[in-house]
Parts: sequence; structure tokens; C-alpha cells
Amino acid sequence: MDLISRLQFFSPLDAVAVVAILIAWFAVAYVIEHPAAHRVSTAVLMEKYRVSWMEHYITRSPRVFDSMVMGNLRQGASFFASTCLIAVGGGLALVGNTDQLLGLAEDLSLENAPAVIWDVKIVFMLLFLANGLFKFIWSYRLFGYCLIVMGAAPNDEGEMAYHRAHQAAGIANSAARSFNRGLRAVYFALGAAAWLLGPVALLVATAIVISILLRREFASKSRLVLLNKAPE
Repeated sequence: MDLISRLQFFSPLDAVAVVAILIAWFAVAYVIEHPAAHRVSTAVLMEKYRVSWMEHYITRSPRVFDSMVMGNLRQGASFFASTCLIAVGGGLALVGNTDQLLGLAEDLSLENAPAVIWDVKIVFMLLFLANGLFKFIWSYRLFGYCLIVMGAAPNDEGEMAYHRAHQAAGIANSAARSFNRGLRAVYFALGAAAWLLGPVALLVATAIVISILLRREFASKSRLVLLNKAPE
């Protein structure tokens, strides 16, 4: 069955829903990473805290606590990378073997669609998970680079120590951005899974994912805590 023949199984609403979730994915990332100056996101606020952390870390003796925290962040990236890898493997096992999904569709009184439709929908969800996997792997490596730069900082609080601190902060922020992008990919993968129920479900799930991500970045209690200035 060629590509044109397969496309006939999808409606225009399917195309609209797919385009909508892809646009939402890129748009949400841009809004979070490039917010307006008068309303910064939690992710951007945390970048300033990482710079402050690295500036204080070089004055701390011993510096074991800082390396332990960075190591824990690295383990978090490793955990999510492993989770995405398992999920991608499970999804690929379903492709071409959708008998269970066809049975579930009958139980839920869904449309009696051919197996190729289910394969396409599963692969679409796996694309988000695969993107998240790559982001988590890169985040894991960057946190490792950051640990090395932190270890390269001299013991004295001279100019070179602060230079290394700002280098470490820059790498840590890059690692965190990759980690956050991986998390957003997982959110949108969960939203893409709703396509199995139809294009309307995909549109609804996309709206829910957008609202959750934006609320946590711009209207969460943790953001208010981060904005609370220290007493002078």
C-alpha cells in the first residue's frame, strides 16, 4: 500500500489536529524559553539561580555538596532517558502488531479502522518520545561536562575561579534546557496518544497539555517563591 493510499484513511480533521499539536510544541517551547521581560518563566528564573549557585560554590569548602547535587541532576536525566528508551521499544513492538489495539477499539466502539492507521498514530507518538530521549541523553552528557568544569575551578577565589564558575553555570543552564525540552516532549507524547481515540481527542489533549505547561511556567506557586526577593 503506497503513501497516497494510506492517506485516504485520514480525514482533514486528522491533519488539522496533527498540525495543531506540532505548532503547539514549538510555540510553547518558544514562549517558555523567550518570555516577555515583564513576565519571565520559571525556567528562565532558574537560570539566574544556577549562575548564583556557581558563584557561591567556589567560596564553599569543601565543595562535595555541590558535586553531589549536580550528580543527582545527572541521575535524573539518566532516569528519564531510560524511561523514554523503554517506552520507544514498547511502542515499536506494537507497530505492525496492532491486534490488541484493534480489539480495544472494538470494545470502546471506536471506528473500525485498518491496522495502518494505528501504526501511523503510534509512530507519531513515538516521534515525541524519541525526541525526548535525545534531549535527555544530551542533558546527561552536559551535566557531566559541568561536573568536570566545576572540578577544574581552582581552590582560591581568584579571577580564574569565577571564570570557571560562569562556565559551569552556562553548561548547567544548557543541560537544564535540554532536560526541560525532553520533559515537554514527554508531555506532548502523552497528548499525541489521545489520537488513538480520534482527532477531536487529540485537539482536546493538545489544549490540556498547553494549559498545564504554561500554568506551571507562568502561574505556579513555585514561580512566586522564586520571584520573592531577598530582604536587603
